[in-house]
Amino acid sequence: MKTSLTGTLRTAALLVAAFAPELALAHSIEGGDASFVASIEGPAVGPFIYLGAKHMVTGYDHLLFLVGVIFFLYRPSDVIKYVTLFALGHSITLLIGVLSGFQVNAYLIDAIIGLSIVYKAFDNLGGFQQLFGFNINSKIAVFVFGLFHGLGLATKLQEFDLSPSGLVVNIVSFNVGVEIGQVLALSVVFIVLSIWRSNESYLRHAFATNVALMTGGFLLMGYQLAGLFLTS
Repeated sequence: MKTSLTGTLRTAALLVAAFAPELALAHSIEGGDASFVASIEGPAVGPFIYLGAKHMVTGYDHLLFLVGVIFFLYRPSDVIKYVTLFALGHSITLLIGVLSGFQVNAYLIDAIIGLSIVYKAFDNLGGFQQLFGFNINSKIAVFVFGLFHGLGLATKLQEFDLSPSGLVVNIVSFNVGVEIGQVLALSVVFIVLSIWRSNESYLRHAFATNVALMTGGFLLMGYQLAGLFLTS
């Protein structure tokens, strides 16, 4: 028991060290990508698909949540169901948020995204059943949190003065890229998990892994809530 707890704390500490300096960059569009988004005039399908895929592959907040979602899913059909629900929610708020100009505080949204990671890790640990005697419908939860993840990206895109020329095509292309990036990233994650599941260490370290995921979610929440209070 002592060894297990020590390993858990060590894993959590490594996660803190790895992610703490980058917490502000979960949805950021930086450097040349930012310049391109701000300057583009007219439809640019290929570049926006690339930017969307790049965002998903490098968006650790999305990936941490989705790792939690598929951690105990063994059948590809189940993975597809949950990922489709997440993609649907993500797509709805990304498109509506940007095209309608719906404004939400970015710090608040990113804090909720951190909460989504905490929720899924806690759910994987059976926390709701053990502490509260019930389980939250995971499919509904994944869809709802998908809405917040999409809204988080929409708040970042709204920081740019996007040209109305080709805007719909570009945002749809960006969303297509996000979903392509999601498929690529999760395919790798699912393959790694499938290989790991053949080893007896999988279940032995499942607790520590989900505690680490929860720690990452709490870090993201804390960082964003601090930003919210400091700027309000």
